[in-house]
Amino acid sequence: MNKAILNTSFQAFIQTHLNTQITDLALKGSPFSAIDIKALIEQIEAKKRCESKLPTWFNTTNIYYPNKLNIEQTSSEITAKYKSKLMTGNTLIDLTGGFGVDAYYFSKQFKTVTHCEINSELSQIVSHNFKALKTTNIDTVLGDGLNYLKTAQQTFDWIYVDPSRRHDTKGKVFFLKDCLPNIPQHLNTLFNHTNSVMVKTSPLLDISIGLEELNHVKDIHIIAVNNEVKELLWVLEKAYTKAPSIKTVNLTKTKQQEFSFKLDDEVSAKPNLRLPLTYLYEPNAAILKSGAFKLISEAFNVFKLHQHAHLYSANTVIDFPGRAFKITAVLPYNKKALKKAGLVKANITTRHFPESVQHIRKKFNIKDGGELYLFFTTNLNNERMVLICEKLGELQRKPLSSQKKLPC
Repeated sequence: MNKAILNTSFQAFIQTHLNTQITDLALKGSPFSAIDIKALIEQIEAKKRCESKLPTWFNTTNIYYPNKLNIEQTSSEITAKYKSKLMTGNTLIDLTGGFGVDAYYFSKQFKTVTHCEINSELSQIVSHNFKALKTTNIDTVLGDGLNYLKTAQQTFDWIYVDPSRRHDTKGKVFFLKDCLPNIPQHLNTLFNHTNSVMVKTSPLLDISIGLEELNHVKDIHIIAVNNEVKELLWVLEKAYTKAPSIKTVNLTKTKQQEFSFKLDDEVSAKPNLRLPLTYLYEPNAAILKSGAFKLISEAFNVFKLHQHAHLYSANTVIDFPGRAFKITAVLPYNKKALKKAGLVKANITTRHFPESVQHIRKKFNIKDGGELYLFFTTNLNNERMVLICEKLGELQRKPLSSQKKLPC
């Protein structure tokens, strides 16, 4: 960590050149003798990436930024804020602290937070930034968090860990047993120091595989931001043996879509199948990741178009956790029908359909964009069809409180 970067002149240069082309800066070189342009560019690029992802850090003076990779790997503020509200208590230890975004929000829920980071420079950066953020109840520890925990004489109300998904020999990995630290292998060690553990994993981890690797899973939180799954959170409770609850959330600037269920309930659910009605509903990405394809039909009284299509229909407008559309036409999938419809520009989605969006666009010469939405899918009679739709706005939907809720 080069503390010279915190000099007022250097900070002013970084702020002034946030939107300057990096190639132009590199060619001009550093205007300062005390610091090279490479270090300044590293700060500029990292800070720029924080503008929307970490606005608190971006808008705080004297923040020191690590390299771009650390920023890419850290939690966003919106997800950190969400997960912090899932835990409360006096003490929490973050075994893999990283840039400290999660620890910062945990500190608002706990009296003391211990932040462990094995990278010495990153640990130093985080310690400085916590002071800049005026956070006083976080202790930063340099070293391996798991080793620190093994020698600690205290217990904690919660242990949080975000295992590294970069393996020395296997490259980028997703199975928990391949991550560092290996949580399945060290789970007993964690429970020697707490009754409650939260593990953050890649959104690509298959839920069934995660359940095979982990014991005592009480809750699984699937967090999407603007309809893109960002994190899976596994809440483990010592000696817990019942079926876990799945909690899905899609976070946007204006609302928070939630849907929760017991894993066993999805297995026994029986969806209603029907041909398309007046309105079409597409679950958000978090629900699709959860696999609650049958329960959605029961919970919102909507009909599934096909067992494997994961599209739903109804004759009423509801506030559905996902996208909602009005169906203006249902066409059989053939060249004659699509040519007659005169489709030139539209947004295209495929669900349980053998052809890709790219192939369909090329085949029928349909440009991307516009206000029309086309769903290429299959109905309950295994007939391919095209649904021509218009998107419904938020104000056109009934409040969620009027919908059936499932117990968790």
